[in-house]
Amino acid sequence: MERAETSDSPSVTAYTGARRVLAANWTGSSTVPSRALYPHQWSWDSGFVAIGLRHLSAEYAQRELETLLHAQWEDGRVPHIVFNPAVPLTAYFPSPDFWRSSSSGKRAGAPARVETSGIVQPPIHALAAWLVHQADPAACARRGFLERLYPRLVAWQRYLTGSRDLGGHGLAAIVHPWESGMDNSPCWDAPLSRVEPAAAGSFRRADLDHGVPADRPTDLDYGRYVRLAADYRDQGYLDGPAGRGVPHRFAVEDPGFNALLIASEHALAGIARRVGADPADHLVRAQELTTALLKRLWHEEDGLFLCYDVLRREPIRERGATGLLPLLVPGLPAHVVRALLRTAAGPSFGLGGEALLVPSYDLTGRAFDPARYWRGPAWFNVNWLLERGLRCQGATQAADALRTAAVHAAAASGFAEYVDPRTGRGRGARDFSWTAALTIDLLASDPAGPAGLPAPRSARNELPDELPEELPRGLPRGWENEKSDQHAPLPARP
Repeated sequence: MERAETSDSPSVTAYTGARRVLAANWTGSSTVPSRALYPHQWSWDSGFVAIGLRHLSAEYAQRELETLLHAQWEDGRVPHIVFNPAVPLTAYFPSPDFWRSSSSGKRAGAPARVETSGIVQPPIHALAAWLVHQADPAACARRGFLERLYPRLVAWQRYLTGSRDLGGHGLAAIVHPWESGMDNSPCWDAPLSRVEPAAAGSFRRADLDHGVPADRPTDLDYGRYVRLAADYRDQGYLDGPAGRGVPHRFAVEDPGFNALLIASEHALAGIARRVGADPADHLVRAQELTTALLKRLWHEEDGLFLCYDVLRREPIRERGATGLLPLLVPGLPAHVVRALLRTAAGPSFGLGGEALLVPSYDLTGRAFDPARYWRGPAWFNVNWLLERGLRCQGATQAADALRTAAVHAAAASGFAEYVDPRTGRGRGARDFSWTAALTIDLLASDPAGPAGLPAPRSARNELPDELPEELPRGLPRGWENEKSDQHAPLPARP
């Protein structure tokens, strides 16, 4: 087979470029989303990165998820940022001295030996772990990958289905817009408007040092994000039912977040079978969550799942791409699937028509902006999820077209963080890790097998250097003992 470096095939060119991005963004134990703008480890970014890395090196993909889960809290939460202590505090805000996880999060079980944020991101991780295993079962078995991760992934899911069921109807609620992964979506405008912003002079935005202000959230929104995060920190990162116990100024049930929760329960059922556990609990929980999702968030008249404001006890009448993500959920009623496919192809999202890639927000919406972060641009992780959802629901032709468009747009934009949904013009950071990783996955998972694409080789041929002898952040107490005799532990910090 011809090596990628000597082929001019568009698929191979995209693959080679994506591999270069992942090599450049690898830190020795995990991957940063972007060297300048996001210099730490992000939670759902690492899930998507592992999904791409599995085609290059099973061990690197495993390490990506293991490093993230080293920072899991005792209450089960997986923090949305794991901070690298070697990065200056001024490089990113909110920095670890703002979150103060090891002190302010002590009652919630924050790790003492690593600093993290106190909020979460969507639960892609069990699905990612299962896909990593499927790519190379033998490599995962040698390191006891699933056996070690399974209890941690279960604890993560139970935190969300327990402590975060703020509405009491079975769905997880987010308590900060950043937890949705779609930070400044217009879906959050109404509940966020009730939050008093932090004083403008009380913080400094590091993101504007590396990004165009017109592409980023506004200062007003950022002030409200800071206020919510500070209040959550000051209450010890504790959760409680809406209106009782621990107060939350923001509590929303997000269909995309809960769709991934359901997808991860199905993945956990597969993992359970593999490690000799009973999958029944995961399958029952997946069905219960699906029922709650349909009852609580499906709106037939809109042809879309809508977010729900738990504090106001009302749906949020904004049409975001998060409302399409339940296409990932197996077993949806046929009429719901048909309605979602019509909505995706209609004027709001333009799948297969006006839009090159599905936008993050309604093309016809009052707040649509093709450049500003999650208020309209198309994101590659969302389109990857939708491509997978379309296949799940049997819409193969639409999935094939979206796959082709996503790969082309990723390579043409320099693996941009996000793009204009109509033109494909790159926005935000370039050489963005999940864009590169998901490009590799889309290419490698193509049933047609793109001509000239190299088969996976060893990690030393695909990524720089050998795996490090030490993980820079070390391991939390107890992790090094989570092994059977035949599975070598991950090395601890000296």
